[in-house]
Amino acid sequence: MKQTLNQITLVVKDYDEAITFYTKKLKFDLLEDTPLSSVKRWVVVRPPGGGGCSLLLAKAADEKQKASIGNQTGGRVFLFLYTDDIDRDYQNLLSQNIRIKRIPIIEKYGKVLVFEDLYGNLWDLIQINYPNP
Repeated sequence: MKQTLNQITLVVKDYDEAITFYTKKLKFDLLEDTPLSSVKRWVVVRPPGGGGCSLLLAKAADEKQKASIGNQTGGRVFLFLYTDDIDRDYQNLLSQNIRIKRIPIIEKYGKVLVFEDLYGNLWDLIQINYPNP
């Protein structure tokens, strides 16, 4: 059996502000933005470079969903974004005025920092140290 995690839903306040944040500030690709009704859209973004899991940006539809915006994991790191150059991406986060919660540090597995998205969800940005063959 082969399975792949394809999308994760991220509850957002507004489609357009979320698209702007992810495509302009984090430089994600907008894969789809399809109207489903007068208030609902199917919006999918993914980190550059293709492959991997994408995010379905879902506008909160009721008070319970609105309460989860920015706190989908109760304050824990929610998403883990791997990179091939953490120093480049750290500079981009700073230039985009994205809040850094923990500056880059070296761990056994690589270099990591923690940042907040536009709603306060926590992300790890990780550059893995792959062992040399």
